[in-house]
Amino acid sequence: MTDTQEPDPLRHLSVTHTTVDGVQVVTLRGEIDQRVKDACLKALLPAGDGAAPWRVVADLSGVTFMDSTGINTLITAHQAASGTGGWLRIAGAQEAVQRVLAIVGLDQLIDCHPTLTQALNS
Repeated sequence: MTDTQEPDPLRHLSVTHTTVDGVQVVTLRGEIDQRVKDACLKALLPAGDGAAPWRVVADLSGVTFMDSTGINTLITAHQAASGTGGWLRIAGAQEAVQRVLAIVGLDQLIDCHPTLTQALNS
């Protein structure tokens, strides 16, 4: 009998949180797909009761792949942040990821910036 384990989805994605002038910066590195959907969504959604405006920048500079799961996750996070009177911005998407954002029109819904500094200062 062979013991099989489900692969750890977080080995495909790392998530770090920092706060800059009251803005939550969520830095994602790796691949955003079905395997990491829950971890990614949890990282981007407002913590607590969501009463205060949730302002978050998703730093995608380290994301090498994103499928429709990532698109849906970003839309859900955008709607949640907007629901608190806050916002979601995207920073540093690599060319392949930026192309996906543009093809589906997500760059028209969510502000996308070439750098984290620009996303924080806009």
